Amino acid sequence: MPLPPITVLTESELRTCVGLDEESLQAVEDGFTRLAQGMATVPPIMMIPVPERSGEVDVKSAYVEGWESFAVKIASGFFDNPKQGLPSGSGMMIVVSAETGFPQAVLLDNGYLTDIRTALAGAIAAKYLARNKIDSVGVVGTGTQGRYQVRALQLVRGFNRILAYDREPAAAAAYAREMTSELGRDVTVVSDPQMVVRESELVITATPSRTPYVRAEWLHAGQHITAMGSDSEEKQELEPQVLGRADRIVCDRKSQCFRLGELHHAKDAGILDESHDITELGELTAGSKQGRAAEGEITVCDLTGVGVQDTAIALLAFRKAKEKGLGLMVDG
Repeated sequence: MPLPPITVLTESELRTCVGLDEESLQAVEDGFTRLAQGMATVPPIMMIPVPERSGEVDVKSAYVEGWESFAVKIASGFFDNPKQGLPSGSGMMIVVSAETGFPQAVLLDNGYLTDIRTALAGAIAAKYLARNKIDSVGVVGTGTQGRYQVRALQLVRGFNRILAYDREPAAAAAYAREMTSELGRDVTVVSDPQMVVRESELVITATPSRTPYVRAEWLHAGQHITAMGSDSEEKQELEPQVLGRADRIVCDRKSQCFRLGELHHAKDAGILDESHDITELGELTAGSKQGRAAEGEITVCDLTGVGVQDTAIALLAFRKAKEKGLGLMVDG
């Protein structure tokens, strides 16, 4: 008996199937909900460090009960690549049949689907945790996610301006030009992350930093922070006292964040541990726990990226591609 064929989809094809829209947002929310309800199996992340190139390769996956397929993602982050004129991130996803275990599709997305699902997780965090009325959004790190996070944020919140900081002034200036044109909002470059934090109701940190950018003394009532750069033990964007000052702490997955994320550093500093009241994002989307309860609360969401996001966005992309008749069919 011949093996089932495999669909190969390119980045350009995938971009026509999935974007930052309500359908994609709902797909990722659904993934988080099923994770919180115990319907998803998420293995530990396999991380392959390549320190001499300031790089790493991560393998993430998740199987969700009742779904016909699941995804296995291979994603790289080589942070010296921009010096060679290359993007720092890349990747691909393989869709596997949950019935037979045979591969069904190879999604050659070059990291695009990861960018989408990561940005949507930030939007979901803002949906449940940010104040309803926002004037200023602060962005620390003006790379790819610095762009995608604010694009996705528009799905759930309005805002008037962006304050942007990057350790590379030229990168921040380019960001301001591009995002002002794209979003039709004022984007101001500032020279110090302190100004970003002090003057913004919502702060997004999107860097591969090994040293904290955000200090607890800069926080103010009603503020929300989404920190999505710390996805390995060495990375850190918030000083531990930030989590100590927060009224409400949310993360994508506690076991993972206590190993890799900002929670890991706060635990090492003796600020909190697994016994503290920390909510998982899926508990908010499932309605089993409450998000922001008062205007004056300080809220923090620690995002490390969970395999269920990858399966959710990959299956949506594969379904939409089949509906459009896209892809190259290769014999199995």
